[in-house]
Amino acid sequence: MESGKNPVIEFFDSLNGKQVQKITWVLELFEEMSVVPKQYFKKLKNTDDIWEIRITFSGDIFRILGFFESNNNFVLTNGFIKKSQKTPQSEINLAEERKRNYFERKE
Repeated sequence: MESGKNPVIEFFDSLNGKQVQKITWVLELFEEMSVVPKQYFKKLKNTDDIWEIRITFSGDIFRILGFFESNNNFVLTNGFIKKSQKTPQSEINLAEERKRNYFERKE
């Protein structure tokens, strides 16, 4: 991000060790597999190509949002603990804003 901060690392820092361990395991799975199981990865409808990585651990539901770059790298934009059935629009808006900023800086 432009401020030099990394929002996903900050999100990780807010969690306990076992939560981070589970999220890291899912991210490594994502990195190693050519096809990620649908239970862990989903494109969000009515967004600017924002995807969510889905993690459940000990009754908590974690989401990390991001997007694909042209070279098929996946850029993580933000993470949060999901407290309702629907992904909060504010989190989607934040991911879309960070995506726009990312590509503006690359130009």
